[in-house]
Amino acid sequence: MKKYLLLIIFLAIIQSSNIFAVQSYDLIIDENSFELKYELNGDVIAMALDQELTSLLIGIDKTKDSTFTIELPNEMIRSEDNAFAVLVNGLEVDYEIVSDNDSSALEFFVPSGTEEIEIIGTYVIPEFPLGFVLIFGAIMTVVCLMTRHSGRDFI
Repeated sequence: MKKYLLLIIFLAIIQSSNIFAVQSYDLIIDENSFELKYELNGDVIAMALDQELTSLLIGIDKTKDSTFTIELPNEMIRSEDNAFAVLVNGLEVDYEIVSDNDSSALEFFVPSGTEEIEIIGTYVIPEFPLGFVLIFGAIMTVVCLMTRHSGRDFI
């Protein structure tokens, strides 16, 4: 009985000290939701996708020297030839990458006190959903037809 109690206590201590457990962050962009899995010795406070700069911004706090690992869905952000740029507090850092058809997993060092990470790709999810493009196309078609049937130019 004593052995089992010691084993349970030992396992509980190991489990509670696992600071590198995989965590996830739900990022909602327009009508899409992405679950981003990551590991960090610190707290992720926010993530946002900058569609204009084709980058993912990550705000972190209470970081200690550690490795940051994040899995990024290719439909959200990707880069040609896996040539991402990774900035930690504004400075470019080296990274390791493992990719497949669905996602890319990046791993890089994050020093103690880091507050911002930016991962820059060559493509991010489009700002406007496909429905917007279709509606815009339909409106332009109606305007062209009205102009043609009225016999005069509106533009």
